[in-house]
Amino acid sequence: MYRDLERRLVAHLREFLRRTYDLEIANIVVEQPPKIEFGEYALPIAFELARKLRKAPRKIAEEIVAGVGAIPGFEKFEVAGAGYINVRVNRAELAAALAGDRSPAADIPAGKVLVEHSSINPNKAAHIGHLRNAILGDTFVRLLRFAGREVDVQNYIDNTGVQVADVVVGFLQIEKKSRAQIEALAAAPRFDYVCWDLYARVSHWYEEDKANLKARAGTLRSIEEGNNETAATADLISVAVLRRHLETMDRLDIEYDFLPRESEILHLHFWEAAFTKLKEAGVLTYENEGKNKGCWVMRRAGTSAAKTLTTEGTEDTGGKITEEDQKVIVRSNGTVGYVGKDIAYHMWKFGLLGRDFGYRKFYRYPNAHDCWISTTDGEKNHPHFGDVAEIYNVIDARQSEAQNTVIEALRGLGHDEAADRYTHFSYEMVALTPRCAAELGYTLSEEDKARSWIEVSGRKGFGVKADDLLDALIASAGKEVDARHPELSEAERAGIATQIAIGALRYFMLKFTKQSVIAFDFKDALSFEGDTGPYAQYAVVRASNIFRKGGFDPEGYGGDAASRVSTEEFSKYLDGESGNDFWELWLAAAKTSYIVSQCIATTEPAYLAKHAFQLAQLFNTFYHRYPILSEADEGRKKFLLATAAVVRRELIRVLAAMGISVPPVM
Repeated sequence: MYRDLERRLVAHLREFLRRTYDLEIANIVVEQPPKIEFGEYALPIAFELARKLRKAPRKIAEEIVAGVGAIPGFEKFEVAGAGYINVRVNRAELAAALAGDRSPAADIPAGKVLVEHSSINPNKAAHIGHLRNAILGDTFVRLLRFAGREVDVQNYIDNTGVQVADVVVGFLQIEKKSRAQIEALAAAPRFDYVCWDLYARVSHWYEEDKANLKARAGTLRSIEEGNNETAATADLISVAVLRRHLETMDRLDIEYDFLPRESEILHLHFWEAAFTKLKEAGVLTYENEGKNKGCWVMRRAGTSAAKTLTTEGTEDTGGKITEEDQKVIVRSNGTVGYVGKDIAYHMWKFGLLGRDFGYRKFYRYPNAHDCWISTTDGEKNHPHFGDVAEIYNVIDARQSEAQNTVIEALRGLGHDEAADRYTHFSYEMVALTPRCAAELGYTLSEEDKARSWIEVSGRKGFGVKADDLLDALIASAGKEVDARHPELSEAERAGIATQIAIGALRYFMLKFTKQSVIAFDFKDALSFEGDTGPYAQYAVVRASNIFRKGGFDPEGYGGDAASRVSTEEFSKYLDGESGNDFWELWLAAAKTSYIVSQCIATTEPAYLAKHAFQLAQLFNTFYHRYPILSEADEGRKKFLLATAAVVRRELIRVLAAMGISVPPVM
């Protein structure tokens, strides 16, 4: 509702500026006043127009207020300070629309959106850093679907890379396991934990004797070639670990639609098709000299061609790329690097490659949703993947150069529109606090102990496994639930503990802005007070208890709240200074769609966590200040119940968009 009123305000203001000043303003800024008594919106437009119109900002503001006219849903325009315009909405009308859950149909962009996230190397257990990626990606998927978009969720699987090769080396060269022995291990629970330890051992083995690295090179070559025993062993390991990753993410209610694998990008010759197009378009050039002799290179993103002076004294680039600005795509030995394969993959995503994967069903979720995986042939009847309108890649900030290179390759091929609709959803890493590392049993130097955070390392086996973290959170929440609700069955208590634990973890990963390094600490993540998921969950439980004790159905009451409270009654309790406390809560509840659109526009889900916390805080203040069920005035009681029902509904929606469900009790 708040977002729809803002759009209406902007549309009327734009029409006034066109009609009165013959001005077209592409971006009209709308701010929120610092205090609710100043109104719901603030317009600084007069300051922007002052130079163009050669008038004082306040004079322009006065002209706008006098001439903009009546706008449905708005009550008043006021000039403030040196030229701000404060705008007040009709509180009763907005409250009635919110109570009735009424909102104008939104304009939904055409085309499907592809969100790629997680992309964990299938060589060991998922760790805490992977959880941040997956939770950010899954939440963004939920936000897009909240906004009405059709979304495909993909999880790219690098099953031919060096990480998988190292685990194969570990099983074959260090442990001397046969294929049958590895297969038996892979069928056992938490095979990914076995690979976690082995991966660290292989790293130490390489460090002991650099000659051992020859085993990696040979194994990697065999995996890329395919159709041999080593490649088959690598496939066995990667598929088993991948299945464990899906099981881990399923615990967090994170699902995927399609798992494209690098092996198919190689064996279905995606790169060859892309390579031909890139050469024909001049995106790639062959180097005949210098350090990159024999390589196919392209210009690094953000650089320009080398400039020389002609005999006439003018600059001429000649298309030449300086060595320091060259990005090697194909090595001198003919092997293509990661970025090259990624270019081919993204051309497929946008439907620009002219080739497709084979598909087969790989994993079925408890809700009967099927996750498909790439193959060289596959099933005939499958969903249509790829050929999308927009792409969001959830990949950490360290991959920025590679992501920008893919975008520049698309531009070089002439696909500027696709490049503009390609977004690197960048985020920073998750580290450990020294206290957390010590609790995990790691030996820390004095220098380590003095640091703010310590980076995790899969090669060293240093970090927190995702399943271990989930188990610890559930166990901690379980102790609280067991103590507070011994009357419930063991299964009920376990289910509630899981909901609380998942809520705590997802909220913790989302409340930090994505460009912040998260220093993980068990004590902070397990806290159920303050700016946490359980705090927001508890606000919903409190609201539900009001209705349960009063003998009302909260869902039914919320759906019928508009008929229980008239517009006149909404005015009575919301208008004026005396209604500000109530109105602050109603206004916050009206902003859900506005916050969702803000999160999508900025690729920043942290705004949603902040919104959930604010709503929970405001509701808890309301809960303690107004004893609803003992209210003697029947009209006021209905208004208070309507307030609780609307806030409860919006909090549930906000938490659902964060992937957090609400237990029946806390």
